[in-house]
Amino acid sequence: MSKHEKALKRLQSYPTDFTWAELKSLRQAFGYELKVTGGSGRKFVRPEAAFMIHEPHPRKLLKSYQVRAVLEFLKKEGHIQ
Repeated sequence: MSKHEKALKRLQSYPTDFTWAELKSLRQAFGYELKVTGGSGRKFVRPEAAFMIHEPHPRKLLKSYQVRAVLEFLKKEGHIQ
């Protein structure tokens, strides 16, 4: 199982300690480019889709609502079931 597959499996378990680095790794695996917007806003972009999220700080852990939003987006785009 690759690093990306492990991160995706972990994300699907709704962890409370999913990191920004893990999310960036998944972004790369699905072919999204990271765009910096204002402040802590970040956008994952592909020609056919975009996802906006705030980079967590000072701790680099995603909040539970962010984990849910990422999973919903990946489902909507057909990356996961």
